Amino acid sequence: MFLLFRLLAKLPLRWLHAFGAIAGWLTYWASPTYRRRFQANVRVAGLTWAAARGGIAHAGRMIVETPWLWMRPPSQPLGDVVQWQGAELVEAAMSQGKGLMVLTPHLGCFEICAQAMAERFGAQSPLTVLFRPARQAWLREVVDASRERPCLNTAPANLAGVRQMLRALRQGHIIGLLPDQVPPQGLGVWAPFFGEPAYTMTMAGKLLQQTGAASLLMWGERLPHGRGFVVHVRPGPVIAAEASPEAAAATINQAMEELIRLAPEQYLWGYHRYKQPRGLDIGVAPVAGSTGSNKNKES
Repeated sequence: MFLLFRLLAKLPLRWLHAFGAIAGWLTYWASPTYRRRFQANVRVAGLTWAAARGGIAHAGRMIVETPWLWMRPPSQPLGDVVQWQGAELVEAAMSQGKGLMVLTPHLGCFEICAQAMAERFGAQSPLTVLFRPARQAWLREVVDASRERPCLNTAPANLAGVRQMLRALRQGHIIGLLPDQVPPQGLGVWAPFFGEPAYTMTMAGKLLQQTGAASLLMWGERLPHGRGFVVHVRPGPVIAAEASPEAAAATINQAMEELIRLAPEQYLWGYHRYKQPRGLDIGVAPVAGSTGSNKNKES
């Protein structure tokens, strides 16, 4: 498998995206479970099939482009592969000196956002991103090596990682989170996502409240025919100091929804966003529209 990664990493991006589109559709038709989840998530979001079906091909592109992203030599700059829209917002946020939180949903190429941020702004401030270590040993080795890049640090998705992110913000650095990712045990609350209760991380809201850091939204658009990516930057959500974890999570989810609606054809609709975390006793998910609390929410 490692050799396959190396082989794919050497192919042109346009080839990878072409192969990925085919792989995405093959996976969609081969897996009834994936197909049902994809369709159900699109319906929950209230989108037409025409608006979202492009996500099938983009999910395949995301997988096949990964070796190219992870195994790119750290000394090799992205250069013209990446364009920016809204980079001035990053500069303005960093000038405040209170740290910066970048929130990126599973939209487009979220991996390119971290690499592009570290390359363009790392000399001013290093970037720390939250991630879940791979379970397979060979893949963990590849991931660790891929993220050993100048000015790009990683934090595990656990309490130690939370503390690491907090330190980074207090030092005025940049951190990156995927807030539409189902959090680990004890790090979330139920909050609406496209009107449906979804177990949502509280980390983002709490870190903003504790540090007063700025927040921005970011996503990496894939350009057609493997021409590269555009990193889009938009103003982030404002979390009131007195906001509850539920209210903060709902505000951040709403920001994610607005971003996803800009390019629903590049969202990862097959992601199991509404699942109840395995082995986590957090109570049963509330029915849509309920404002009740769960007995074991994070305090």
